Amino acid sequence: MSEADIPQKAPFKETVQQGKTYFWCSCGKSARQPFCDGSHQDTGFEPVKFTAEKDGEVYFCGCKATAKQPMCDGAHNKL
Repeated sequence: MSEADIPQKAPFKETVQQGKTYFWCSCGKSARQPFCDGSHQDTGFEPVKFTAEKDGEVYFCGCKATAKQPMCDGAHNKL
């Protein structure tokens, strides 16, 4: 498996709905960042499933280097 592409060196702020499932792009190739659009085919990467526990804003990782997938952990500050 190669390294993920880095769409941006900052998190993606998104509004989520309680109970709704989202699929975070882990490869960095999706045109629908931070969400998967199927671009990971044949890359060895898989999307990460996230189900919102409550309505509100969350910060999905934009650099794909987070240790807390799919959420931003500040790893972009070290790139």
